[in-house]
Parts: sequence; structure tokens; C-alpha cells
Amino acid sequence: MIIAIDGPAASGKGTVAKRLAAHFAYPHLDTGALYRAVGLTVLRQGLDPNDAAAATEAARGLDPAIIDDPEIRSGEAGAAASKVAIVGAVREALLAFQRDFAARPPGAVLDGRDIATVICPGAERKIFVTASVEERANRRLKELLGRGEAAIYARVLADLRERDARDAGREDAPMIQAADAYLLDTTTLDADQAFAKALAFVTDGTR
Repeated sequence: MIIAIDGPAASGKGTVAKRLAAHFAYPHLDTGALYRAVGLTVLRQGLDPNDAAAATEAARGLDPAIIDDPEIRSGEAGAAASKVAIVGAVREALLAFQRDFAARPPGAVLDGRDIATVICPGAERKIFVTASVEERANRRLKELLGRGEAAIYARVLADLRERDARDAGREDAPMIQAADAYLLDTTTLDADQAFAKALAFVTDGTR
């Protein structure tokens, strides 16, 4: 079984994906980490994430070990990820990696922004996790402050809105809900409640 989970930043999709993977003993791939890794690689080279050539070169030569680098969770890496993800050649370079991961038995859980629509359109279960942008900004602010990063709510909110617009507006693989995906709004849900709803859908199709 392939479980495809999509949604915007700080919606809770990563938490849901990890818990589903643990429950079913499936490997989990945070595909956003791949793009964060590419973005971070470009930044460390002193280059601009908006530079398509630099982003493409970084994606093609990506060192998988960087995915475990804590710095990919920084706000700068997240913003860079959204920029490099617009580049079609970057997405193409990472496509095979993601599909190969999903194809391994006994199954897999992948989360990102185009899993159900592009990476694994034939996935047995598809979930689109979302939440209000204000609630997502609150979650991201707590996350950044918890890591000791300087952050203010207004800036975090503005950054999320910009990322949402880029992710949903790009020509290549935009972030959209698949027609057959279950919409899980976590605005008023805690982690346990969100997981319970996702699990019910995966196991018996309950919406």
C-alpha cells in the first residue's frame, strides 16, 4: 500500500505521515526534505535559490546525507525549498528517487505537495492535510522559537502566504488536492485527533 499525503507547510501532514508509517511499519519519506536539501545546498554554495541552473545542478548531485542535517529545518532552508521546487528540472531530478522509494515492498508513506497528483497518482490512499494559514503560522512560530531561532508572527505569516502562493501557482506540479483525496482539516485538531481521522480513512475509508 502506498499512502500519499499532501498539504501546505505546517498543516500537520508530516506528523500524520510519521504516525501512519509507524503504525503500519512502513518506511516514510518527507519529500519536502529533498527540496529543503537542494535549497540548503544552493545556499551553502553562496548561490541564489532562484537561479534555476544552480538549483538543478544541486538536485542532480544531491548528497542524501544532507537530509539528516538539522539545518534543513531552518526557515531559510524552507523558503529556499519553495523556490527551487518551482524549477521543472529540479523536480525531474528528484522524481525517480521518490518513485523508487514508494515502490519498495511492503508499502510506504510519502508526504509532500504533489504526491497524490504527480509522484504516486495510483496510491491506494490519498490524504490532503490542511489548516488555516493563521493556525499554521502559530505552529511554525512555536517550532522556530523552540529551536532558538528569532522569529515574529507577522513575518512567519507572510512567509507562509508567499510559500502557499508559489506552491499552488507553479506551472509544474502545483500543490492541489487530488480529486480522490480525503480532505483532513487540522485547524482545530490536536495531533492525536488528526492521526485518528487519518487512520480511520486509511484502514476503512471512513471520512
